[in-house]
Amino acid sequence: MSARGPLLAAVPAPRESIPPQPAAVQAGPTAADWSAAVTAVRDLPPDGSVLLICHVNPDGDALGSMLGFGLGLRRLGVRHLQATFPGAAGDRPEVPEPFQALPGLDLLVSDDRASADPDLVVCFDVAAESRLGALVDRLDRTPASVVLDHHASNTWFGQIHLVDPSAAATSVVAVQLLDRLGVPLDAEIAECLYVALATDTGSFKFDMTTPAVHELAARLLGTGIRPGEISRRVFDTRPFGAVKLYGEVLGRAELEPAAAGGVGRVWAYATLEDLRRHDQRPYVLEGLIDSVRCAAEADVSCVVKQVADDEWAVSLRSKGAVDVGRVAVALGGGGHRLAAGFTGRGSVAEVMAQIRAQLDA
Repeated sequence: MSARGPLLAAVPAPRESIPPQPAAVQAGPTAADWSAAVTAVRDLPPDGSVLLICHVNPDGDALGSMLGFGLGLRRLGVRHLQATFPGAAGDRPEVPEPFQALPGLDLLVSDDRASADPDLVVCFDVAAESRLGALVDRLDRTPASVVLDHHASNTWFGQIHLVDPSAAATSVVAVQLLDRLGVPLDAEIAECLYVALATDTGSFKFDMTTPAVHELAARLLGTGIRPGEISRRVFDTRPFGAVKLYGEVLGRAELEPAAAGGVGRVWAYATLEDLRRHDQRPYVLEGLIDSVRCAAEADVSCVVKQVADDEWAVSLRSKGAVDVGRVAVALGGGGHRLAAGFTGRGSVAEVMAQIRAQLDA
């Protein structure tokens, strides 16, 4: 790495002066964007510090992309390296059980121990600053920041933007940056990136699963990782209490076949009391949308998950007829045409009324 110090002249203006640029986001990263990101890493001072951040309540793509890239930076010789997310707590921040065997977890620190003024901040799978919580202030304190994302709803925060809505997962963008940095993929890096790719493609079932996605998966598998073991851990293992919880929540699911312009909507909700009754943690609800969305009579599916009094994490999915990303953005969230989410407030009935109003608009 260069010892010249952080690159300041080549990075774009501070985020306060950059308005949202949806057209640029849709176009994906330019050659200049890739070059700026590579230079930001290579021009770190010898003892430069890097802070990696992913979004609150991280999923497989957020964690896998962040940890895989962090391991890549470690291979480059970056010594002062931390990874975190809003709400990370304790000496060993806890992640959802399916991801507790990921390589690179030793990089994680609690959000209150994250460097206050790192030389470089890299954000993963974060579509908007609101998903960074209190960690957003690190963007004001760093000489350079890079945003890796694949959400078309990205709000263009930070300085250097590697945002590609055509990518099936943020891990695809992370691999491309690692390649440009000259980092070879070993089994540890590949496992993180494979988990990220597999989770955001629904185990390679979603429409974003292109030939290029399978080619990348083959490349990652070529490092020797074991896909069967990874899939069992990530997709096919959950506590028995979660199985009982799923049955209860699915039992209250409602089908509205005439909704969403006649293409149909199916929805269900889960409360904090449901989690307490079955002695489960919130992460077990993340896969619930896949059980709801399989209803043949509905294009749109929705799961409303309570996270606090009058606060709900809402997951939206579409089979193709409806742009649920538009709905989520209108309600303060983000995502893609076929998969999106937002934070709803009020009662379940009030949150569903907001969704209905947007779907019928």
